[in-house]
Amino acid sequence: MFVREKSARGHRYLYLVESIREGDRVRQQIVRALGRKDVLAESGELDRLIASLARHSERAMILSEMEAGRIACTRIGGPLLFGRLWERLGIAEVLAGLLDGRGFGFDVECAVFVSVLHRLFVSGSDRSCETWMADYAIPGAAGLQLHHFYRAMAWLGEEAEPAAAGALAPRCVKDRIEERLFERRRDLFSELSLVFMDTTTLTFHGAGGETLGAHGHSKDHRPDLKQMVLAVVVDGEGRPLCTEMLPGNTADVTMLLPIMDRLRERFMVGRVCVVADRGMISAATIEALEERKLEYVLGARERSNRLIREVVLKDEAPFTPLVIERVRGETQLFVKEVKVEGIRYIVCRNEAEVEKERADRQAIVTGLEKQMKKGDKALIGNSAYRRYLRRVQSEDGQSEPAFEIDPGKLADEARYDGIFVLRTNARITPLQAVLRYRDLIQVEDLFRRAKAILRTRPIYHSSDAAIRGHVFCSFLALVLQKKLADHCRAAGFAVEWERLLRDLDRLQEATIEKDGKRITTRTAVTGQVGSAFQAAGVALPPNLREHAAA
Repeated sequence: MFVREKSARGHRYLYLVESIREGDRVRQQIVRALGRKDVLAESGELDRLIASLARHSERAMILSEMEAGRIACTRIGGPLLFGRLWERLGIAEVLAGLLDGRGFGFDVECAVFVSVLHRLFVSGSDRSCETWMADYAIPGAAGLQLHHFYRAMAWLGEEAEPAAAGALAPRCVKDRIEERLFERRRDLFSELSLVFMDTTTLTFHGAGGETLGAHGHSKDHRPDLKQMVLAVVVDGEGRPLCTEMLPGNTADVTMLLPIMDRLRERFMVGRVCVVADRGMISAATIEALEERKLEYVLGARERSNRLIREVVLKDEAPFTPLVIERVRGETQLFVKEVKVEGIRYIVCRNEAEVEKERADRQAIVTGLEKQMKKGDKALIGNSAYRRYLRRVQSEDGQSEPAFEIDPGKLADEARYDGIFVLRTNARITPLQAVLRYRDLIQVEDLFRRAKAILRTRPIYHSSDAAIRGHVFCSFLALVLQKKLADHCRAAGFAVEWERLLRDLDRLQEATIEKDGKRITTRTAVTGQVGSAFQAAGVALPPNLREHAAA
């Protein structure tokens, strides 16, 4: 049955109608005329009729009570989806194995999971995590208190053994977790032959622990605050592998070699090819990589390296055209190999980038010409302008030097349009070198997302161990995010993270007791939730379910 509305004599009338079948046809039959719509609404009869019918519909009754605020509802989307991925990755089992024999008196694994879930949805400190979790249906989390989260963080960052001589950081519980997670996905045919590394800095509004907090080059542009340096290493498939947490005054160029040495030791790998951008590399680093017989594909500095600028780029050997397939069309590259003093360089020119950089430079020059009409002082603070200017002495020799556009600098910049140079000692073809370096560029997107999650400020912990554990929870959040992204990509579904998190928060459930039974219902699936659950192979709970009252 259903209600149907009809117009007659200038008024709207409501009728209770049912569908009946006559042979092969279905027709509607009026069961009862309910009356004029405006009269029913004004008198309240319509609301009373709907309320009377709703009492016989358990789900409608619960939803009505939820809307009226008489039933508390909890969010189930995030705990259900990421909780299943947590189990599949074996994180719960790994934590349970390491906790065996430790008498904490509370569920440490659950506390870690709640902290990781908190990082995924809102990030922030563990102080807010305690109140945040009250809105979510997380099994086993009801008894957790703030001091439990602090103790769990301290355990994750607890030193497992004394730091070795010359080591960047001590070996901690979180290192054992990383190694065991890697072992779970490793088989006889897997090989950790390709790794990528990037760094970021995390600032403190306090001392930052015993050793981690230090002043250094701040990527957050807060040199007044102490900071720590965080390195994230991912494998060739973009899966987070491990983290290293170092004092804030550690320079990037000094980190690569110790981390690679420790990587080979921790994960028992023989052949490693390091792919890194120019900011990570110094001449001493390259020399040490070769001494260790480590293969590398490194981005080179075209402008500042004299050998590359004056010899490699002026090599007259012809380029070889290459076409690289991408998700959106193809990329046309021209590549050639140049060997100088026993060093192997791969010179690449991207035709699409040539046009883009030429247009960008022309836009700067056009803006520069407009600014020059306003006077030289308008140019001093703009570094993009200064690179194309030169000083000229005034004709009388007495006035301050003026500026003019330098055609030589424009021509010199044009030499580098669409050009990038790689240095490698790996036994691979130029195309393979380009593809590996392109993987680094693609992985940078992962690093950008990682930094958004890993910026877990403010950090209130005062010990190195608790700080390491706090940041490691953000690393585990990145592991879960990557796992879900892989499932979605395999299903042909492009996930939008901020939108998905909002949609997951809209998936809620509520429970009411009625006639000796407990009835639980959930809200409708909206947005990307259905696609994400299906891609991950996680079943949604039924719309309505009954179970005996407690």
